[in-house]
Amino acid sequence: MRVLLASDGFVTEEVMDQALRKEVPDAKTTSIASTWPVPPFHDVAEVKEALGDEDELIAALKGCEIAFSHTFPFTEKVIAACPELKLITICRGGPVNVNIEAATDHGVLVSYTPGRNATATAEHTVGMILAAARQIAQRHDEVVSGQWRSDYYIFDNVGPEVGSSTVGVVGYGAVGAKVANIMASFGGKVLVYDPWAKNREGASNIEFVETLDEFLAGSDIVTLHARVTAENQHMINAETIAKMPAGSIIINCARGALVDYDAVCDAIDSGHLFAAAFDCLPQEPLPADHRLMKTPRVTFTPHLAGASKEASRLAARIGAADIAAFMRGERPRHLANPEVLDRK
Repeated sequence: MRVLLASDGFVTEEVMDQALRKEVPDAKTTSIASTWPVPPFHDVAEVKEALGDEDELIAALKGCEIAFSHTFPFTEKVIAACPELKLITICRGGPVNVNIEAATDHGVLVSYTPGRNATATAEHTVGMILAAARQIAQRHDEVVSGQWRSDYYIFDNVGPEVGSSTVGVVGYGAVGAKVANIMASFGGKVLVYDPWAKNREGASNIEFVETLDEFLAGSDIVTLHARVTAENQHMINAETIAKMPAGSIIINCARGALVDYDAVCDAIDSGHLFAAAFDCLPQEPLPADHRLMKTPRVTFTPHLAGASKEASRLAARIGAADIAAFMRGERPRHLANPEVLDRK
């Protein structure tokens, strides 16, 4: 079987090739590469968060039964034009750049790499929590601009200690569970809201809360780690923010659609929220004149919470293991559409 290594600037051809050859030393490969992450990904036809030309991808897939990719767009057009294709393996926590329905209709398996950037995202989230609570980025900007604001030591101006706060974690998957347990090590109370969590093991000071209202009312810091669904879009909005304690903090290193950002701005301007930190934004990149850019005590990073060398290598290793299993005639471990195999 021939494998197309559809790489980019993060999950590189070298990283993919090394991972694949550790599993399949004599693998036959061909290559294509995009320039992602420059420019950022965007919607391509009907798939999300992708980068690459459909026609170029179709040409590269000729003679290949397996595609090993990260951000290339596997649209209906691409899948329909490649009848030899049998498996698409995507080096991401979710294969959002693949038309799963089209792949299933054409008998193409889709696998992905859950948990590939869980450690990177969890570490970044903890950094954002600390940065928001202690306003680290804002104080840095003032110091380098020549300001030395000793008035921040005035009682009414100081921020909270994370270890004395109750941290609320939405979602107890690969990332959320790591964040919850790291925050528990600070010594404070940690609440978790995840009605669908199968794993509820963790530190003794982690408590699972069954209702969102109870969760919000008890959380001084809320950090989001859920995938977007029709039910949870804008789950952080004016109504839910009002249920949080005065002076609380919101962190989002998951997906922009989980938050009503105007409501966050309103709550910070009114003083109900103390601060916020966002790696995921309503529009990426965020326009310079966007209201968020003018709202005080908001910390930003450009959607890179999951970026680490280890995350890239782990994604390639997980994906390569699924490809190797498929080549051996076995069931790949991380399938998005296992019904293709069941149907066969």
